[in-house]
Amino acid sequence: MKALALLLLIAASPLSAGTDIYIGIAPGAEVKKTALAMASFLPTRPGSQEDLALAATFHDIVRADLLYSRYFDVKEDALSPANLDISPKSLDYWKGLAGHLITGRAQDAGSVWTFSARLVDLATGKVVTEKFYQGEKRALRRAAHLFADDVVQRLTGRPGIAHSKLAFANNATGRKEIYTADYDGENLTKLTSDNSINLLPRWSADAARVYYTTYRWGNPDMFEIDLKAGKIRPFTTFQGLNIPGGISPDGLTMVMTLSRGDDPNIYTLNVVTKQLKKLLTDFGVSSSPTWSPDGTQVAFVSDRSGNPQIYVLTLATGATRRLTRLNWCDSPSWSPSGEWIVFSGRETNKENLNIFLTDLTGSQIRRLTNKAGDNEDPSWSPDGRFVGFTSTRRGKREVFVMDADGSAPHPLTDMKGHSFTPSWSP
Repeated sequence: MKALALLLLIAASPLSAGTDIYIGIAPGAEVKKTALAMASFLPTRPGSQEDLALAATFHDIVRADLLYSRYFDVKEDALSPANLDISPKSLDYWKGLAGHLITGRAQDAGSVWTFSARLVDLATGKVVTEKFYQGEKRALRRAAHLFADDVVQRLTGRPGIAHSKLAFANNATGRKEIYTADYDGENLTKLTSDNSINLLPRWSADAARVYYTTYRWGNPDMFEIDLKAGKIRPFTTFQGLNIPGGISPDGLTMVMTLSRGDDPNIYTLNVVTKQLKKLLTDFGVSSSPTWSPDGTQVAFVSDRSGNPQIYVLTLATGATRRLTRLNWCDSPSWSPSGEWIVFSGRETNKENLNIFLTDLTGSQIRRLTNKAGDNEDPSWSPDGRFVGFTSTRRGKREVFVMDADGSAPHPLTDMKGHSFTPSWSP
């Protein structure tokens, strides 16, 4: 019964120093940045103030994305000749400052806009990336994010995250509803109006759907939001808890927590046939499953040892191993690289909840937050360089984002009410 409180806290309540490790951003170390030139974006129609304003908007979004990536030292000069053309003379102007140059143009046609942008190799004068976008005003930011991610991919070989989103629950309306926001906190969108308790959103592998637990029909069922179609429908309605853990990397299998009139346990569900498979036996109350990036293992929380701890299950053999020995552990999230698991927990029952990292042996554990309210429900960015989580450090519970070494924490967005259970999209 003691461990059952863990699941009740997750699904039904108001939700109210280890070894240094290297995870891509070394603690206390300066990350070497690549110089990247960026000209002012121009109006497609010379003299058009509407086009000029739109071009400036695109420029500012792309620039902010590139700076946030931490990969680039962006070089700018509003008076440079490269703002007018990319002739050999204008390109020579930038060669002393950077290896590549970004230029762009935009047109505001009222209900529809167009945006084109180039990445130029200054050593050769060749255009290495050129993109053209057109759409409605609501898709403006996404176009800029997609181009910024193209630049990151082209120059670093690593995926950008500017196009990614975070889903989370918030109770500003007096009820917990599901929202999404861009990775930078902009484009806040309310997805549900269930007038109920909605929690624990999880993304599909292609980011086209969001699954969440809702008390809309009285029971904690799982519903599915089809983001493209704008439709919400029931996904699983088994008696008791229906809590999404996440979709497998191949998009075919949901790992989830079900109770079905018994202690909560970990199951897999074929998303097409809805065939269930129970993964654990004689393991007490178990919950909060998260897939490994290769889909061969599942990390989860169990009270088998008395207090909830993090365990890992190897699906092929059924073997389990325990990773943590703290006072309390919850909400594991497996890093995209497969090397680390981030989770919330506490070392003693006299401290607040904090965010920790562990390696896959459990021998290296590092605290990422400390003495800053309660910090819970961590979720990795798709590139594994940032972590989203909730924190009460400013009084109310908000979604925060920090670097993967625990540095630079900042609120995702400023909105009314309390926010819960963030999940970062692919």
